[in-house]
Amino acid sequence: MTTSTTDPTVTLPGGTLRGRRLPRPDGDLVEFLGVRYATADRFAAPQPAPAWTGVRDAVERGPMSPQLPARVAAVTGPSPDDDATQDEDCLRVDVRAPAAALTDGVPRPVLVWLHGGAYVIGSAATSWYDTSRLVAEGDVVTVNVGYRLGVLGWLAALGVSDGNLGLLDQLAALRWVRDHVGAFGGDPDQVTVMGQSAGAHAIACLMTVPEARPLFRRAILQSGQLGLGLSSPERAARVAGYVTEGLDGADPRTASVDALLAAQRHAMIRAAGPGGLDSSPAFAPVDGVAPLAPGLTWSEAAASGHDVLVGSTADEIETFLRISPALWRMRRTPVLGALTAGGGALVTRRVFGAPAERFADDSARAGARTYSYRFAWRAPASRLGACHCIELPFVFGAREAWEGAPMLAGADWDADVAPLGAAVRGAWLRFARTGNPWTDALPWPPHSPGRGPTVVLDASTAGNGHTR
Repeated sequence: MTTSTTDPTVTLPGGTLRGRRLPRPDGDLVEFLGVRYATADRFAAPQPAPAWTGVRDAVERGPMSPQLPARVAAVTGPSPDDDATQDEDCLRVDVRAPAAALTDGVPRPVLVWLHGGAYVIGSAATSWYDTSRLVAEGDVVTVNVGYRLGVLGWLAALGVSDGNLGLLDQLAALRWVRDHVGAFGGDPDQVTVMGQSAGAHAIACLMTVPEARPLFRRAILQSGQLGLGLSSPERAARVAGYVTEGLDGADPRTASVDALLAAQRHAMIRAAGPGGLDSSPAFAPVDGVAPLAPGLTWSEAAASGHDVLVGSTADEIETFLRISPALWRMRRTPVLGALTAGGGALVTRRVFGAPAERFADDSARAGARTYSYRFAWRAPASRLGACHCIELPFVFGAREAWEGAPMLAGADWDADVAPLGAAVRGAWLRFARTGNPWTDALPWPPHSPGRGPTVVLDASTAGNGHTR
């Protein structure tokens, strides 16, 4: 990527950062990468990042949380992070802003992105989630958050970790945004937290936390697995036992990262059960472990007072069928394929679609500004339909990262993806600015309880969503 010779700097309470300027025909951007928002010892709560002297460069992506190889290439294409650095020191954010935001004194709305990945894979810094188009098209400041994953972020084992460390990381990142985003031209009173899959699930959790609620004003929840609820203390204890098995007597507090990941793999296989048919996350937020109160319900989250935009895709389960060798073999046979398709539609409804609609119903009944959608666009040559993750290329518009994805097979980026993507980003950005996603390109009524999603996005609309 081309950068200019004028290096932007920002001065924070802890020190000065040097980023880089990205020239664009529609207005230059600046980005500050790999910025440490907190530090944490293994299995300890995050602590504020220490101050530094001099000017610290923030031009390289920070390390991502240690993780096993992702299995989603058959859906999304190869991960751009295959060769990325992994390190436990992963509590970093990437910040992007219009270049003018550093000097003109006009506070911009802030979008905070929490990535998905079943709480075990993913990265804030991947080019899949490059926010440059959102920044340029919406005149906003964006913050991509990295947090601890898998056994390092979600293990709940007596004497080792209470659990929910990844959620505490996210809370620490939101505090950092409150205290620091103003230096990048962002408005700490206009923060929208957006996330997909586990990221959306985490946002719903944060919406129940009294300390977290004032740290953002709006929430965009894309394809959160809300139907799975939270991990119970009993399930978390079983998973911790599987980790202990995998470590074969080694102390998780001092074991190597490779040993921990091997034990994580063992625990995930054991938790998935015979044939690997249980695809619910083995590592996930645990009910009743700080910062979550016992007995959390999504109704409580929906009544948090935040503006809400929530939805799912029409064929979520197809991604999970594709990445499971056993289920995909069944899917490709005539008789078993029909059974799998019927069961998959039921799972999509129970895990994603219906819970998203109930969340919207509860939010609207609580008096919040609420908008709902179903993403039903399907690529012409893909057997994956409107699968889990399908909306991400449209939300981010990162062509180089997404154009070869199998889930987009047969689609022309300029003719098929770009028009709908522009409309989707326009709606997301207007929601972040005003709490209302209605645009000329995408009329969007408020959610009405009991009536299902109010906007359906599919190929027939050519970028103009139709209402139900």
